[in-house]
Amino acid sequence: MTAERSGAAWTESAGELPAERGSEGSANRDAGASPRDEGRDLIRVYLQPGQLYASAQPSAVTTVLGSCVAICLWDPVVTVGGMNHYLLPFFAGAGRGSPRFGNVAVAQLVDRLVALGASRVRLQAKVFGGACVLEAFQARQGHLGEKNAGVAFRLLEEFGIPVVSRDVGGRSGRKLIFHTDLGNAWVAKL
Repeated sequence: MTAERSGAAWTESAGELPAERGSEGSANRDAGASPRDEGRDLIRVYLQPGQLYASAQPSAVTTVLGSCVAICLWDPVVTVGGMNHYLLPFFAGAGRGSPRFGNVAVAQLVDRLVALGASRVRLQAKVFGGACVLEAFQARQGHLGEKNAGVAFRLLEEFGIPVVSRDVGGRSGRKLIFHTDLGNAWVAKL
């Protein structure tokens, strides 16, 4: 199956993940279509960097990642799920941090899903992004994408949430579509 962009192929990510229309993320009927959403009545959301979305309604959440990371969480029993898209690993400042930071984005997404009826012990995770898209940094260890992905895995382990699927690292950006009601995710390298 091919994506809208020639030369890009959609890959379905294994594992299951679902989500209520949230205040963050914008509903958009042109946000992109996954290979399996024809004929389905879905809320379409394009997730900008620094945003998160959680819903109990069938939704197709789309985002584009480079060094940023997106974590998709899903509770298969109550079929509640969501996604975050963060830019930097940690917020260490004073006051309330923004979901632009991994440690804030993960905690906020978990809290929103629990508020929608999910159980922390049933949550499953899929992790995407963390590429090194700038050629000048590709020879270095510890680039921003690697740090973003590393914090995702550490935080999910601390929360006791298993990672059922991942597509991280490399040198290419990714377009990601996540269905909140089915827990399916599709990725196309850009």
